Amino acid sequence: MSAEPAVGASRRVLALWAPDWPAAAAGAEYDLAPHEPIAVLRANRVAACSASARRQGVRRGMSKRQAQANCPQLVVADDDMHRDGRLFEPVVAAVAQLVPNVEVLRPGLCVLPVSAGVRYFGSVEVLAEALVDAVSALGVESSVGVADEMFTAVLAARQGIFVPADTDADFLAGRPIGELMIEPSLCGERRAELVELLWHLGVRSIGAFAALTSTDVATRFDDDAVLAHRQARANPSRPPSGQPLLTDLTVEHSCDPPIERIDAAAFLGRRLAEELHRGLSAAAVACTRLAVHAITERGQEHSRIWRCAQPLTADATADRIRWQLEGWLTAAAGRGGGIEKPDSPIVTIILEPVEVASAGALQYEFTGDREMAERARRALARVQGLLGGDSVRLPVRSGGRGPAEQVTMVALGDELQPTTDPAAPWPGRLPEPAPAVTLTDVQVRLVDAEADPVTVTPRGAFSAEPTQLLLNRRTYTVSWWAGPWPSGLDSDDAVQARSQVLLDDSRALLLLYRLGQWWVEGVYE
Repeated sequence: MSAEPAVGASRRVLALWAPDWPAAAAGAEYDLAPHEPIAVLRANRVAACSASARRQGVRRGMSKRQAQANCPQLVVADDDMHRDGRLFEPVVAAVAQLVPNVEVLRPGLCVLPVSAGVRYFGSVEVLAEALVDAVSALGVESSVGVADEMFTAVLAARQGIFVPADTDADFLAGRPIGELMIEPSLCGERRAELVELLWHLGVRSIGAFAALTSTDVATRFDDDAVLAHRQARANPSRPPSGQPLLTDLTVEHSCDPPIERIDAAAFLGRRLAEELHRGLSAAAVACTRLAVHAITERGQEHSRIWRCAQPLTADATADRIRWQLEGWLTAAAGRGGGIEKPDSPIVTIILEPVEVASAGALQYEFTGDREMAERARRALARVQGLLGGDSVRLPVRSGGRGPAEQVTMVALGDELQPTTDPAAPWPGRLPEPAPAVTLTDVQVRLVDAEADPVTVTPRGAFSAEPTQLLLNRRTYTVSWWAGPWPSGLDSDDAVQARSQVLLDDSRALLLLYRLGQWWVEGVYE
């Protein structure tokens, strides 16, 4: 490929991607040799693995047991986004030494405008080679992609491709529809549901999705689908809001005493994030690009720009402050790589919104009303402070066979991580629809025509046909039943099973047979 001239590069984007970054970061923390296989687990399933692990049959989505069966020498590590962010900081610093205005999309992926480096290096090819060499000097593999739009450049980086100018749409057209969700930092949380729906509708390529009209997409899907459609068409990325940034949105804090420890940096980062987002909320805007500046006593400055697909929340902002400061401070311990270690304690931290969007782009968990959402969050935080961390918990969809098992309750403020993977296969899972109401401690008796108890045999069948159900000292006639469906064994190796019954008062119940007793697990409406 011939060198790409500097002319016309003003709107081009370069993406630098470190493959399997969670696995690479875990390997660096464990001081593993590059050839040693390692996998990072999330909810007991492989979330990322090294190339050496893949060569031995390890794949994303595998259970821990299956991965270790395929690769007995596999090293496993728990998922840790703070480790990923901290160890990626030296990589970003190495890139920033060549092109200062680099933006981090997530640990393992950063982007920068081509024009910023082409003016010095002369061509995109020379710039890309210099970046790969700088990152390689830290022991990190990387790949570079170049395109007109950021989304296209990120996809191109996974193959090391330079997409010619004005051909982004052609490059994307033949790619499978699943690649719309391949990069989580550039899509919404429900992108996987959109891709699955498009697949069932017969839309198998990005080009076929791009062929739909904008009106059809906007009226039939959500806002993330509109963003995906713009990405598929290679339309210009979301611009800044167009309004001038208010100077009072910037948060500047003088550290007294100066910061030298990671825990102090993390605590202060969370406080400053809350202060920043109060100001953004008052201005009715949300931040999509944030610059974090840290200044030492001797005037040394460490700056980084963070970009997110969705407007930053206070918790997401706090995480990015922590990753950046932790990565810089740990440079003093010899793990800094390309980062110049702080010459003295940190005395000033500045949070500067670089790009803002309408606050309507920010989705709230509790309600669509922004003010009420904030009031609810503060109220729940106060309750949690009074009664303890586990007193306020949020439901997270989880994996399991019964309705109660498919919900993980997570303490407010903790990572919304399910205990089991909802996408994993669950033989014996209760079919849809799920009960409208779930119960846990309502015991009933199921009897046959002779008023004898109906149980579940070791072969997973009813001991007799159920005819009546006794609930709260009342007797109901069972007019219809389905099941039982075995779902495992109890602690005493007795069969556990579920059944559905329809009572003579038109109520439909989901029953669970456990430890020799029947329990109401759900009510259908």
